[in-house]
Amino acid sequence: MNPTFFAIELKRIVRDVTTMFFVAILPAVLYLIFGANQSYGDNSVGNGNVAFYVMIGMAAYGAVTATVGVGGMAAVEQMQGWGRQLGLTPMSDAQRVVTRAAVGFVVAIVPVGLIYALGAVTGAEAEPQVWLISGLVVLLGSAVFSFFGLLSGLLFRSEAAVSAASGSLVIFAFLGNLYFPLTGLLLDIARFTPLYGYVALARYPLTDGWTVRQSPEDESVLEPLWVPTLNLGLWAVVFIAATLLVARRGRARQ
Repeated sequence: MNPTFFAIELKRIVRDVTTMFFVAILPAVLYLIFGANQSYGDNSVGNGNVAFYVMIGMAAYGAVTATVGVGGMAAVEQMQGWGRQLGLTPMSDAQRVVTRAAVGFVVAIVPVGLIYALGAVTGAEAEPQVWLISGLVVLLGSAVFSFFGLLSGLLFRSEAAVSAASGSLVIFAFLGNLYFPLTGLLLDIARFTPLYGYVALARYPLTDGWTVRQSPEDESVLEPLWVPTLNLGLWAVVFIAATLLVARRGRARQ
């Protein structure tokens, strides 16, 4: 990793007010609206409460928004000529990739840290190990979606495409069970969407695998750990393989 390049990229992203709003402020506000300020937030869920359940979902949304945006812009800048300029520096390709990944990871820490801090002072409750494990899964799992950003940038080659990819996360978040508990057919569909396995793994220490009900009439189902693990693993393979394929085709045209 190149410390100078890392510092420059990190400052550039942090100074972008629009980016930081969607990465950190918006998910934090959504947590306050749908988690901390709701009467059901104090209701018990597994090893914590509903506010904590919502908190994990909003932190995951912010972290993924960060990694998708950083990954997508890296691909666009590479194709627009910035990669050639960086090629004149002593940095290797591996250093550039590792540095970009490090930037995405650090930016993802911002929404996770902010939302977890808000949770701690607004009534989100869980056992200590749940706080630690869920936070680590949210951070580490978000790295998978940097490839979704890279793929979008490589396919469409414009900043608008990266913005569209980040915007599509709103739909994926709804279908992936991030905002509120899905039941019935919607939950069945959710299990095949990209964000489902990621957030379900982050919530597993809280729920112990039991699905959360919207109403007393809904049935709570125990979901084996392999279900969200397989979901996240398969989507990681899809994103990585597609990114490598598109990148190779791009080089072949050149």
